[in-house]
Amino acid sequence: MYTTFIVKPLFNLLVLIYAILPGHNFGLALIIFTVLFRLALWPLVKKQLHQAKAMRKLQPQLAKIKKETKGDKQKEGQMIMELYKEEGVSPLGTLPVFAIQILILFGLYSGLDKIIANKHAVINFSYSWVRNLPWMKHLTTNIHLFDNTLFGIVNLGRSAFSASGIYWPAMIIVVLSAISQYYQSKQLMPTSKDQKGLRQIMKDAGSGKQADQSEVSAAVGKSTQYLLPIMIFLFTVELASALSLYWFTSGFVAYIQQSIALREDEEEMEKMADKPTKKRRDISNVQEAKLIDKPKTDVSLKNKQNSNQKSKSKNKNKGRKK
Repeated sequence: MYTTFIVKPLFNLLVLIYAILPGHNFGLALIIFTVLFRLALWPLVKKQLHQAKAMRKLQPQLAKIKKETKGDKQKEGQMIMELYKEEGVSPLGTLPVFAIQILILFGLYSGLDKIIANKHAVINFSYSWVRNLPWMKHLTTNIHLFDNTLFGIVNLGRSAFSASGIYWPAMIIVVLSAISQYYQSKQLMPTSKDQKGLRQIMKDAGSGKQADQSEVSAAVGKSTQYLLPIMIFLFTVELASALSLYWFTSGFVAYIQQSIALREDEEEMEKMADKPTKKRRDISNVQEAKLIDKPKTDVSLKNKQNSNQKSKSKNKNKGRKK
């Protein structure tokens, strides 16, 4: 089922782009495929970014709830769920995009692995209507015309590191994919001068100081910022460079998408800040004199009543003395 519904459709979409692309360069087809894939995910990516930012902004309130509940897990969970509901935040809101990307990654890897193992898979694993395209018919008679390079410079079937040594064109793509992942993660990380590192938090915990959950989350996120690029480098350095090219292109496009989404969020927040609320408009419509005169009138009336009562009591006392 995975091959039928994930691997084969992805493979055929990639081959379709390759077949109709002028010049029929497989590397360029892979880049176009990745860009189209990221653009198709744009609505989900935007939602994912909104959820990630919202969760980050709620960290101080979550810490406050934990402090107020004083270890009552049931009450803490109830208050947290109410906070999520009020703010329209889902803790699992970032998972759909991540899950889809993982499915695409493994599906693409399976398809590329077939081509690397046997060039004839370009024909044999394609749908019948794809095989009937003019260029595919031409490949059927002469499979050696299949170009699996990136502009004739990088052999996408070779890995960056193998028993034969380092293949530097592929190694450059691997390094670029790790760098793109680093900046993609860094873009979403909150920056604060007072932010503690994970080592400092562990040191404070050893001395008996209870760590704040928001500080722990920020420290773990910062560590992940460096961990993911390292994992990607180690994961792709021995695989076909076509996968590294996909990862680099995907990370580069994702960085641009995140920049656009974050900028739109800032503009939206500025508009909301500039737009007066209903209460502010009501107050601005009230004349200043009325706001000032009313309390003064009330005070003056009270003072007059008090003075009249005092004068009456003094007159009564004088009458009694007489």
